[in-house]
Amino acid sequence: MNIKDLSYLQTSSFRSSSLHIGPTSKPHYDKYRFSGFLYWLFSQIPVINDDLPLKILSGSVIIKPNVKEICGSTVVFDDGSMVEKVDTIVFATGYNYSFSYLPNNVLYRSGHRVGLYKHVFPPNLEHPTLAVVGFIHALGAIMPQAEIQARWVTRVFRGLKMLPSNQSMIKAIEKDTNDIEKNYIVSKLTPLQVDFVSYMDDIAAEVGVRPSLPWLFFTDYQLFKHVLWGPVTAYQYRLMGAGKWEGARKAILTQFDRMYKPLKSRKLEEKESSTTGRLVKLSLMILGGGGAAYYFHTHYPDTIPTLLSNLRLQTV
Repeated sequence: MNIKDLSYLQTSSFRSSSLHIGPTSKPHYDKYRFSGFLYWLFSQIPVINDDLPLKILSGSVIIKPNVKEICGSTVVFDDGSMVEKVDTIVFATGYNYSFSYLPNNVLYRSGHRVGLYKHVFPPNLEHPTLAVVGFIHALGAIMPQAEIQARWVTRVFRGLKMLPSNQSMIKAIEKDTNDIEKNYIVSKLTPLQVDFVSYMDDIAAEVGVRPSLPWLFFTDYQLFKHVLWGPVTAYQYRLMGAGKWEGARKAILTQFDRMYKPLKSRKLEEKESSTTGRLVKLSLMILGGGGAAYYFHTHYPDTIPTLLSNLRLQTV
């Protein structure tokens, strides 16, 4: 294989850098982190792509350790190996989160992050005329999170929902920062983690659309089971309150059907079992039961008579 067709993915303790050998039009897999330690593994936001494992298996992407030194166009790694004639080095150091276009008095810093009330509203404004939507990380899709945030923002802008005082919002922001630092591995690159389900329910409560599980339990038990044990989808925040959708219940009850539908290439007709089949099953059950009784009778001869005598005593 020509070395110019290879990409080298270098791993580091806290971030990864990719050395791309070849034309710049080749795919750059510089956002993937590989580490043998759980702390370092979960200190980064995972980026999942089906192409990377195939590229590794085919040899198009080669995993390398940390870079020791760079000598001209030659890169030397910690294990002593080297790659010559490197024409592109990409440092995947992540992003710095900032709002440089806003006045400094608008922003409130809390830990490594820009302090926003429930990750949406700046607490220093006199009137709630600015909101940030989608500025959050969780192990879940961003679309339903941004949607529920936007529903809350529109109600605040229209005056249908009031925000607490500035001091109360700052106090809530500091509590969120402490909770994030307590429950997640926080750095300048990953300061925005929240729990997907808890956050969705929290913002839905602000909008007034969080489903009431006790009410569903007594009024619609089938829907209650799907909401409680099923996946957390945006449909359940359309069951009641502002923006209620009449098709939300059906969408929740049939979401697994839609998931399985493309996985079924054809639908097979279920054949009813014949009389012969039922007789065969019954015969096998009788044979199995008789074999078990014979085994106990031969190995434990007192067991069956004792059980029968107990049954007779209980009957009397």
